[in-house]
Amino acid sequence: MTLAALILALVTVQRLGELILSRYNTARLLARGAIEIAPGHYPLIVATHAAWLIALWAWGRNHDVNFVALSVFILLQVFRLWVLTTLGPRWTTRIIVLPDAPMVTSGPYRYLSHPNYAIVVAEIAVLPLALHLYLLALVFTVLNALVLGIRIRAETRALATVRERRP
Repeated sequence: MTLAALILALVTVQRLGELILSRYNTARLLARGAIEIAPGHYPLIVATHAAWLIALWAWGRNHDVNFVALSVFILLQVFRLWVLTTLGPRWTTRIIVLPDAPMVTSGPYRYLSHPNYAIVVAEIAVLPLALHLYLLALVFTVLNALVLGIRIRAETRALATVRERRP
């Protein structure tokens, strides 16, 4: 197994684990009265990220690794963990709003409205760069930007609705 394949295997396991955690958290939130907002775009997000991983496996599994870009990707995983631990049981891959819960304003949310999306934008570009897949980094950065445009608008509307309901 090449180093690139090992990295891709770890990223794939990480993403699958996150999907399991997301599904668990989503079910618990919905049971507490949360609502899902704009579910129609979710398959597009899943398809984009799955295609990104498949493309990395198809073209990058035997490539040499750029250790500078890999170091940046590893640092991004630290920030990703910070987001996940800050949101705790409220972290999901869907837009789930718990109407009576306060907004999260701690951790990275003190500095950015959407820190998870900033991390994802960087990851989508950096991992292909770590495998010398420059065109793949460009293509998926553009695709991800289009999908995130839809996602962030939907999430911003959902959070604004929750803020309006508060006294």
